[in-house]
Amino acid sequence: MDGLITFFGSYHAIRADTVLKRDGFAAQLIPGPKELSPNCGIALRFEYAQRDNVLAVLTAKHVRIDGVHVYRPRTDDWSARQGGTLTTRIR
Repeated sequence: MDGLITFFGSYHAIRADTVLKRDGFAAQLIPGPKELSPNCGIALRFEYAQRDNVLAVLTAKHVRIDGVHVYRPRTDDWSARQGGTLTTRIR
């Protein structure tokens, strides 16, 4: 999963996870990076290729998001401890 959605609050992150999984999307809640969103401690990984569909579903269900980011996991030992790196913020 190479996309990351940040949220204004954990309620929206948990709700997004439930909504997307019910609609058949691959999604995973992870600790939210503070440098991207100090608002919420939870972020959601998803398939970035499905960005438009994911955002349409979340909008239809009134799930409020902070931002959409490209997520590229690192391949060294750091990624096993920290979870990966983030690039490109897209709103």
